[in-house]
Amino acid sequence: MDADAVWGSIINFADYGELLPLVTTSLVAAAVLGLVGGLIGVLVMMRDLAFAVHGIAELSFAGAAFALLIGVDVVAGSLVGSVSAAVVLGVMGVRARDRNSTIGVLMPFGLGLGILFLSLYQGRSANKFGLLTGQIVAVDEVQLQWLVIVAAIVLLGLAVLWRPLVFASADPDMAAARGLPVGALSVAFMVLLGLAVALSIQVVGALLVLSLLITPAAAALRVTSTPWLVAALSVGFGVTAAVGGILLALGGSIPISPYVTTTSFLIYLICRVTGAARERRGGRTVRSGRSSSAGRARTPRPYAPRP
Repeated sequence: MDADAVWGSIINFADYGELLPLVTTSLVAAAVLGLVGGLIGVLVMMRDLAFAVHGIAELSFAGAAFALLIGVDVVAGSLVGSVSAAVVLGVMGVRARDRNSTIGVLMPFGLGLGILFLSLYQGRSANKFGLLTGQIVAVDEVQLQWLVIVAAIVLLGLAVLWRPLVFASADPDMAAARGLPVGALSVAFMVLLGLAVALSIQVVGALLVLSLLITPAAAALRVTSTPWLVAALSVGFGVTAAVGGILLALGGSIPISPYVTTTSFLIYLICRVTGAARERRGGRTVRSGRSSSAGRARTPRPYAPRP
């Protein structure tokens, strides 16, 4: 295959106008996922649960694959797998070491189950592939209703628990001393995270779910440490990656996930470069201030980069 043919399979807008109306529901779903993923990703980063997202995704994939095998709704199967994994991690993974070891056990188990169920499935191969890498037209009207309902539950839960979750994430010992139910909050958050993972799998697939639940928040934390601005930027980055990825994928013949993940990565790369530049400028300002004012050391508030 020559270079022109390869490029044409990646970007080709010849029939873009005719194809765009076919993905209206997917665009709405992507916007919802960007909102949910952007918000919950901030707490995921604060609680150092990026590894947990991948572990939950594997069990969600197993649940979706089993649902596909027995002929029931894939979204329902994905939700059952995600929430089951989230509850297990929330109950067993109290300490970081316990949590990571539990995730390390669950991940290959879930992936193995999912592969087993897909190997037994005799239907369309596109359905199998879509669970791993996403499908641009995978979301129909019924699934969109599921997505909106579950997303509303996640957003409502985050609205109610946001402040205690932030407090417990930043300083769990102090939160426990103040009387907050840290253990119950951890389980509740893991359930919300499981629901968000199940939603994301419908668009980007089980293997690349981190691009919607981790990368936008990580990018936002590179350029600011102001809590409300981190959340706002994370949501904006998530929506841009999800919706922009679908719009780009519409002009090609390959799965949606490379477009979503590449867009998300480019956003993170830009934010990382921007944050590094601000950090260097802040360092120069501090050194200049110390050398020019001997009697009054005036040190500006340094910019604190995040992961």
